[in-house]
Amino acid sequence: MDQVRNYQKELDKMLSELEKDNQLGKKLFLHSCCAPCSSYVLEYLRNYFQITVFYYNPNISMEKEYRKRVEEQKRLIEAYNEQCKTHPELYPIAVIEGDYEPQCFYDMAKGMEQCPEGGERCFACYELRLRKTAAYAKEGNYDYFATTLTISPLKNAKKLNEIGERLSEEYGISWLVSDFKKKNGYKRSIELSAEYGLYRQDYCGCIYSKVEREKQKAVLKGEKADD
Repeated sequence: MDQVRNYQKELDKMLSELEKDNQLGKKLFLHSCCAPCSSYVLEYLRNYFQITVFYYNPNISMEKEYRKRVEEQKRLIEAYNEQCKTHPELYPIAVIEGDYEPQCFYDMAKGMEQCPEGGERCFACYELRLRKTAAYAKEGNYDYFATTLTISPLKNAKKLNEIGERLSEEYGISWLVSDFKKKNGYKRSIELSAEYGLYRQDYCGCIYSKVEREKQKAVLKGEKADD
C-alpha cells in the first residue's frame, strides 16, 4: 500500500532548508485561480520567494466573470505590495495575465461534458492550466512553479501534485509541492477575503460547474421552502 504523502510537511521542510541555507528570494511562478485563493498563499510565501502570479484560467466561461476575477487579483496584489513600503523583508509580487482563451477549455472538455465536478474533466483542466504555467516558468527562467488550487477543499491536492511533478520532469523546472488548505490555510483565505473585501465566487468557473452549482442552490432553496 502506498504511503500517503503529507505535501504540507514536505513544503515546510523545503522552506526551512531554503532559510537555513540563505537561499531565500528564489523566483516562483505561481498560477492563481482567483484572488481569494491566492490571498493566503501569497501571505504565506512572499517571505520566501520573489513571486510572479500567473493568472491563466480559460475555464472561466463568461468573459464578464473572467474580467471581474482578474481585476480582483490585481487589486489584491497592489494592496500587498503597498505593505512592502513598511515591511522591507517582504518580496514585492508581480503579476502576468495570461490570454483569455475559453475555446482551449472547451476543446479539452470535449467528450467529458457530463463528468461530475471533481472528476476527469477537472483533472484535465488542472493539467491545461499547469502545463501553460510550466512552459512560461521554463521560458522565464524561474526556479519553481506552483498553483494556488490546492487551497480549495473541493480540489484534489494529490492529483494536482502528481500533475505538477510530471510536468516538472517534462519541462525541467522544479515543482513546489503544496496542500495550502492545511495549517488553516483555507480558513485564513476566508479571513483575508473579508479583510480586503474580495469578491468570492460560488463556483469554480466553467459553465459545467456553474450549472451544477445552480442545481445545488435550487435544491437548498426547495429544502428551505419546505421547512
